Amino acid sequence: MKVAIFSTCVVDLMFPNVGKAMVEVLERFGCETCFPTQQICCGQPTYNSGYRKDSQKVFHNEADALLGADADYIVGPAGSCVAMLRGYQELLKDDPDYADKAGELANKTYEFSQFLYRILGVRNAGAQLDAIATYHRSCHMTRLLGEKTAPYALLAEVKGLKMIPLPHVENCCGFGGTFSVKQPEISKQMVDEKVNDIMSTHAAVLISADPSCLMNIAGRFSRRNEKIKIMHIAEVLNHNVDPSRIRFADQPANV
Repeated sequence: MKVAIFSTCVVDLMFPNVGKAMVEVLERFGCETCFPTQQICCGQPTYNSGYRKDSQKVFHNEADALLGADADYIVGPAGSCVAMLRGYQELLKDDPDYADKAGELANKTYEFSQFLYRILGVRNAGAQLDAIATYHRSCHMTRLLGEKTAPYALLAEVKGLKMIPLPHVENCCGFGGTFSVKQPEISKQMVDEKVNDIMSTHAAVLISADPSCLMNIAGRFSRRNEKIKIMHIAEVLNHNVDPSRIRFADQPANV
């Protein structure tokens, strides 16, 4: 199975280790990965800022780049950016040159944990992390992709990891891409509420499937002189892996 890696801007610039971990996990499960070098931003920041016509060129470039890899699937480490790629189907539906491409792109594209759980059928990635952690559920991952199961199910099988439920898990962290720039005071109040909820769990590690949220929350922790370790779910599932613990959906739980 060939998988094209959709890296996203934030992972490229801020969290390269997340991209590395994602590739290593996918290859461990037999995927042949490739990285289309023509890819750039998915266009979400400009589109959400009102530059809807100008963003069309970005959409076209991304569709050409990722589909040009001729991969079976396209996998990205951010629910937000993956949701944007899937959104091309609606945004380009009247584009005679790209409507069909946008539909193909939407059908092939998955967020990392969603792909592991729903396409590869992974139930236990064989990882071990001795820590107390909580999980931040990103807005776009749940509300646009509709994925609320995969990350929790995969994290529940990580050996040594104790997951503490996050209060008000449905609340936004306040980033929202350009929202945090346009409405900084409101964004600050929202991320402060999120930080307070995280601290109330006494977790040592904050896990999420969206690097942008991790960047925003970690930044607020730093400015408040509070400490917490942040980890993307790809890094967790790539930590201290014992292949003998790996299990798929069609295998009994005691294997």
